[in-house]
Amino acid sequence: MAEQGSTLAPVVQEAGKAMRHPDFDEFVAARSGRLLRTAYLLTRDHGLAEDLLQTALAKAWFSWTRIQGDPEPYLRKVLVNTYATWWRRRWNGERPVDQLPEDSTADHAEAAGVSQDLWTALGRLPRRQRAVVVLRFFEDLSEAETARVLECSSGTVKSQTSKALAKLRVDPAVVAPTSDEIGEAR
Repeated sequence: MAEQGSTLAPVVQEAGKAMRHPDFDEFVAARSGRLLRTAYLLTRDHGLAEDLLQTALAKAWFSWTRIQGDPEPYLRKVLVNTYATWWRRRWNGERPVDQLPEDSTADHAEAAGVSQDLWTALGRLPRRQRAVVVLRFFEDLSEAETARVLECSSGTVKSQTSKALAKLRVDPAVVAPTSDEIGEAR
């Protein structure tokens, strides 16, 4: 029995060595901050962003030896695809409540005091448009790179970007109040 244990020990040690990817560890140490930022911009939640990045890194680890070239675009694609599967599975529609919320903008004075908030406006975008905006403008990817990550055509990226920017231009969170509105609020 002791003889079998001694013959298995080197096999187990070799299997452990084969499962290590030192370059993966270096990549994670060097680029996880940037990838976490992308995950946060997609999810808008610190905890979900960390979970999303961890899931994407786990998926990438298994195929690490097959990745050719710079692994960051591959990992970004895994990140966006994983995020997409999460929101496809979870229904984010209306939820019934006992009491209806009060209208928070009934008073124009309150509406004029609302600060410009791009973050709120991004949250109002549909998820696909938000993903395009994050990849194009926060990650500074080209249309072609964004199309590759989202697995769609460049035309789709252009149209989704156009629609997202049109929505952001009229979103009350980012539209500055006019001088007439400020005067009425006083």
